[in-house]
Amino acid sequence: MTRHIPMLDLNPQREALWTQLQTAVERVMISGQFVLGEEVSGFEQEAATYLGVKHAVGLNSGTDALVIALRALGIGRGDEVITSPFSFFATAESISTVGAKPIFVDIDPQTFNLDGSLIEKAVTKKTKAIMPVHLFGLPADMTTIMKVAKEYGLKVIEDAAQSFGASYQTEDTTCLLRGKQTGSIGDVGAFSFYPTKNLGAYGDAGLLTTDDDAIAEEARKLRNHGSVQRYHNETLGYNSRLDGMQAAVLRVKLPHLDSWNKSRFEVAKHYSGLLKDLPGITTPLLHDSHVFHQYTIRIAKGKRDEVQRGLKEKGISTIVYYPFSQDQLPVYKGQYGDFPESHMLAKEVLSLPIWPELEPIAQSIIAQTLRELLNAV
Repeated sequence: MTRHIPMLDLNPQREALWTQLQTAVERVMISGQFVLGEEVSGFEQEAATYLGVKHAVGLNSGTDALVIALRALGIGRGDEVITSPFSFFATAESISTVGAKPIFVDIDPQTFNLDGSLIEKAVTKKTKAIMPVHLFGLPADMTTIMKVAKEYGLKVIEDAAQSFGASYQTEDTTCLLRGKQTGSIGDVGAFSFYPTKNLGAYGDAGLLTTDDDAIAEEARKLRNHGSVQRYHNETLGYNSRLDGMQAAVLRVKLPHLDSWNKSRFEVAKHYSGLLKDLPGITTPLLHDSHVFHQYTIRIAKGKRDEVQRGLKEKGISTIVYYPFSQDQLPVYKGQYGDFPESHMLAKEVLSLPIWPELEPIAQSIIAQTLRELLNAV
């Protein structure tokens, strides 16, 4: 029996920052500012500086960031938003929640992100926005997306829930988007700080980013029951305020993020070296811009589920992100056509354990166990 290897271990991070985290939490408790307050405004300023945006608005969750982004852009009933079918349900759910319709465009099988060459064909008179997803920490093809958006007068909402700290890189050295952080390229960016994220809180938390003053003002209004002035509610909004405790935790962690993301890339590179000659396995794209929120392989020929069961029996945790593309979920099933790349991906993907401090010996055990299982299958 192999030693147990979890999908994620947050203990090394917590232990390294324990004194700073205690101080930050105590500071909030002493201040009595548990919702919004100085810690939230402090984190908003620091996050905006890090991301290179004018405004960062702290929210309750990444899902709320998507919903409020759509609302702040005036997108609603009768509108269409182009997005990826291969993502967590919050992507399409946010579009449907505001009354608009998600229009799915299939993914590039190498990047798992929107296939830029298919986007223009999906534009109609009802299209109001494109919502690319920077899946697993790899930026989408923002050059093509922004070009299509400009040509058709569309808004761009970046679902950057999994990509905090990723910068867009392209071989075109003249590209003005080169080096920009995800969440700073489109009209609005939406981030999640769910505890498992590269930058994770100790509960739900999210962020909306923009350079547009009017969008930021509307987002701040919507997060607070549609009001800027207390008891003067101007519109129907949400209770989606970032609380001070989560902001304080995020302020402690943010300065370490680049180092953690660099370590994640090294873990991913080591995995790819261990798995490069393993038949039936496709490793993810090793791109400079990838921050590897997940390290997700493909296992061909219908072997994925059996291999995952075998890994579990050996004490190795894995997760399938995602067993169904969004169009195949019960809420949307039968409403859309075929997305062959996304549907195939859902049958083959398997995410392996990854965190910045994951030891090479553990990776070797995982790789060797994978090899043995594939040979047996």
